[in-house]
Amino acid sequence: MPTLTRHLLHAGGIALWFMLLALPLLAVRVDTLHNVVEWRWGNLLWVGAGAFVLTLLWRSMAAWRQRPSKEPAALATAAGRLLDEPRLYRPAVGLLLGAALLLPWLVDTYQTNIMGLALIFVVLGLGLNITVGLAGLLDLGYIAFFAVGAYCYALLNTRFGLGFWACLPLGGLAGAVCGLLLGFPILRLRGDYLAIVTLGFGSIARIVIENWENVTGGAQGIAGVARPGLFGLELSLAGMTIYLYYLLLALVAVTAFVTRRLQHSRIGRAWVALREDEIACAAMGVDVARTKLSAYAFGAFWAGLVGVIFAARNTYINPNSFTFMESALVLSIVVLGGMGSIVGVVLAALVLVLLPEYLRAVAEYRMLVFGAVMVLMMIIRPQGLIIARRKRYRAREAA
Repeated sequence: MPTLTRHLLHAGGIALWFMLLALPLLAVRVDTLHNVVEWRWGNLLWVGAGAFVLTLLWRSMAAWRQRPSKEPAALATAAGRLLDEPRLYRPAVGLLLGAALLLPWLVDTYQTNIMGLALIFVVLGLGLNITVGLAGLLDLGYIAFFAVGAYCYALLNTRFGLGFWACLPLGGLAGAVCGLLLGFPILRLRGDYLAIVTLGFGSIARIVIENWENVTGGAQGIAGVARPGLFGLELSLAGMTIYLYYLLLALVAVTAFVTRRLQHSRIGRAWVALREDEIACAAMGVDVARTKLSAYAFGAFWAGLVGVIFAARNTYINPNSFTFMESALVLSIVVLGGMGSIVGVVLAALVLVLLPEYLRAVAEYRMLVFGAVMVLMMIIRPQGLIIARRKRYRAREAA
């Protein structure tokens, strides 16, 4: 059978399979108001045509890469080498920072608010990057530390009248203490067992928040949380949105700077050694218990810190803001950006948070596009957007 015919038959089979899977989701619509079933065959045809074309393109690219020539391989990896080039990081970071500083004055309040939400997930991604990306300790309940910081500020503000700036470090410390409390009982766990325990910790935290009504307000949450002040000035809604945006931008810069310094410090090198081989790490004299606890504490600190800003930004919090889906999103940011890469985590957070928001115009298909982007990234670039480069150390020559 000729190659073209084989490719066409394979693409046709894939298109039919996708049309069958999409039939109950995109082709059938039940109008409960008029008790009518509406059949939308046009959507199904679009799915089949898209799957057919994409399959043909994919097989053509695969055949092109297998040609006995070095040029296709070089072209195929050109984008990856461009992303891995460290000399491009500083100009790219400078451009992003300049655009971020000017953004509130170029867009409306809604866009600034969405970017503020993205910056919250940037800080969460950088915090989890310490635990997962550098130390290699899988954490599926990371959003619990975020909830601790948010509820810490909400309770201290609404019940004891403490201000934002007094509660900001307290929220970070509360997150770090909870990180230590989580780390102690799971020091000897690895792999799947570690994932199960951290997942259980996140679920337990949410259940406690929902059922401890006398303290947390239960499912109703806590309302009337005060926003941060600015030298006693009365700010409008637009002014407060811009103020919180710059506050989050400053927190992102501080988090990235501190994480960068920690990454190349003695404790950072211990984290990387722990991630690569725990047994060899212990054999070289590294205190494994202290290294693990420090990774949990530092990662949870940033989650608690940004949780305080989250509560102040929304002025209302409830348990629905701290579900497993948020933990999965933050973990996806770290994996997609590149394990241990600060620049990659920032870019991945912006993509994964902003993409669903800006696809609201096609609300029925935005999660489909979101999932397709994730799958393509895992196929084309499984190591993440940016590969973390290890710093090289040279021994001084003896005099």
